[in-house]
Amino acid sequence: MTVTRQDFEDAIAAYWDARKLQGEQSAIKAAVGAGTAGSVRGGKHFDAIAILLSKFFLEAGYPPESIRVAKKQGLELPGYYRPQKQWDVVVVHQGVLVAAFELKALGGPSFGNNYNNRVEEALGSAVDLRRAVLADLYPKEKPWLGYFFIMEDHQKSRNPVRIAKGALPIDSHWHETSYQDRFGTFCERLVAEQLYDAACYVTSSAEEPKPTELVDSLDWRHFSAAINARLTYLKELGLPG
Repeated sequence: MTVTRQDFEDAIAAYWDARKLQGEQSAIKAAVGAGTAGSVRGGKHFDAIAILLSKFFLEAGYPPESIRVAKKQGLELPGYYRPQKQWDVVVVHQGVLVAAFELKALGGPSFGNNYNNRVEEALGSAVDLRRAVLADLYPKEKPWLGYFFIMEDHQKSRNPVRIAKGALPIDSHWHETSYQDRFGTFCERLVAEQLYDAACYVTSSAEEPKPTELVDSLDWRHFSAAINARLTYLKELGLPG
């Protein structure tokens, strides 16, 4: 059950297949809202990614009941600024939060609004949980957080984004950057600031599902190595046991 590069690429392709199917089903049911909301709200498009990540923990000996990928299993984790937050993949064993993953994507046509929303979601989730750790809501091993992100490869996500005239000048780093560039910087900084322990950032599209990894430190190889390092660390402490 070793997780391979091909497993990763197949899961990305399955993501786009699921989005397309949901969009078609929503249209048939006349339930599509503005933009791509109908296909995004379905919630099943990340199933293949969740299963892919689960394989790491199954292979390491964690029982299936410790690996949560569906709402009915209970994906909520304690927060500090709010009672709970629902994550996308949660692995809890013997009271230890082995790992929690956020699985997100950004696509058109509203790249601008969706970009800001994704940034705020990722920051809020991590800050809330990290602060909950300081409040002793996770009294055993320090939680490990992973962030998996798919950016739709589209001309609108590749082109430089206009900077709005604001009250004060911005960091010059952001000038002449696209949404693809910006999200690479964002994910790098999430890990550098230890808000997330690892991040995987790819660009892909329904037409060309094979993922492109724009930032070496955020590629699948580094991400899977970080997961395996977490598993090795806990194994030395007797988990899953």
